[in-house]
Amino acid sequence: AGVMLIFFRPIKTGDFVEVDGEMGTVKSINLNFTELASLDNVQIIVPNSQVWGNTITNYSIYPTRRAEWSFGVGYGANLKTAEDVIRATITGDERTHEDPAIFLQVTNLNDSSVDFLARAWCNSSDYFAYKADITRKVKEALDEAGVDIPFPTRTIVQAG
Repeated sequence: AGVMLIFFRPIKTGDFVEVDGEMGTVKSINLNFTELASLDNVQIIVPNSQVWGNTITNYSIYPTRRAEWSFGVGYGANLKTAEDVIRATITGDERTHEDPAIFLQVTNLNDSSVDFLARAWCNSSDYFAYKADITRKVKEALDEAGVDIPFPTRTIVQAG
């Protein structure tokens, strides 16, 4: 397995990967094992038989990634306003790629919200910060625009 990994190179040092249920940055690959550093910088040693014999998800291989969010607004909200606010917020971020264009549609009618699905592309190196930043920016922009963001509630009626 180590020879196959070294010869075919499906992963290389510096890649951020998930393999055999473990996620981290590849630190080294030798004939016996692959060393990863987890997100909190803990060493993970994965036997190469587990690397080569399992699905490998390599988050570093392509230069761009698609981020995806679901934003819920209240049933009383103006959907056009909500869509405009979400679109302007996402496209207004310099990390958002223009091509392909963002996808933004109402995709679900939940118990307490109308849900928009948004998808946009960014550089892979920006992905995690971009996804978190956009989530916060959209929430703040919807608040500023007066668009209701509901949260589940429960009414309990007690019989007499």
